[in-house]
Amino acid sequence: MEVSENLKSVMSRISEAAIKSGRQPCDIHLVAATKTISGEKISEAIGAGLKICGENRVQELCEKYEQGAYEGAELHFIGRLQRNKVRLLAGKCSLIQSVDSLELLKEINKRAKALGLVQDVLLQVNIAGEQSKAGFEPSQLDEVLGEIGGFPFVFVRGIMAIPPISYNKGENRPYFAGMNQLFVDIRSKKYDNVSMDFLSMGMSGDFEDAIAEGSNMVRVGSAIFGVRPLQP
Repeated sequence: MEVSENLKSVMSRISEAAIKSGRQPCDIHLVAATKTISGEKISEAIGAGLKICGENRVQELCEKYEQGAYEGAELHFIGRLQRNKVRLLAGKCSLIQSVDSLELLKEINKRAKALGLVQDVLLQVNIAGEQSKAGFEPSQLDEVLGEIGGFPFVFVRGIMAIPPISYNKGENRPYFAGMNQLFVDIRSKKYDNVSMDFLSMGMSGDFEDAIAEGSNMVRVGSAIFGVRPLQP
C-alpha cells in the first residue's frame, strides 16, 4: 500500500507543478527509477497507474525483464551504458535516455539495424561540466545532432541531464534553465532523425524545480519506493 500511496502523492505534486508552469499534468511524463526495487513492488506501482519504468543497470534490467516485472508499462534505460552492453538492451527498451558519445550511438545503430527497428534515444548533456559525469558538452550538441542523419536506425527524441547533487531547494534551477534553453534552441533548428519531444531532468529531490524550468520528463525513485539500501 505504501508504494501506491507514494505514487499517488508524487503524481499529485507533478500535477501541481505542471499547472504552476502553465502546462497540463498530462504534459509531464513520470519515469519511476526502479534500481534495486523488487519485481513485486514494481508490479504494485504499475497496478497503481505507473506508465514508465526506468532502470540503471543492464544486468538488473535483463533479470527483471525475464521475470515480467515491467509488464503493463514502458521500459526506459536511464543509467550509464557501456557499448558492450547495448546488445543486451536492444529490443527491450522503448527509450535509452543516457546516450553520451558518438561511439555509443554507432553501436546502438548497429544493434537496432540487426533487429530491424529504430531505437529512440535521448542525448545526455553534462550541463554543469562535471568531470565525474558523462555526457556531451553543450557546445558539442550542434555538431553531434548534425551527424544523427548518418544513423538511420537511431532517432533522437530529446535531451537529458543529471545536475550536481543538491542539498538545498532551488540550487539546481540554473542548470535546469540552461537545459531548457538548449532544448528550445535545438527545437528551432532542423536535423535529420531528431525531434525534440522530451526534456528529461529532475529527480526525487528536485523534480518540481525541474518542471518549473521546463522539464516534461522526471525520473523519480525514492519518493515512490522509499530510500534504497546502500549498494556496493
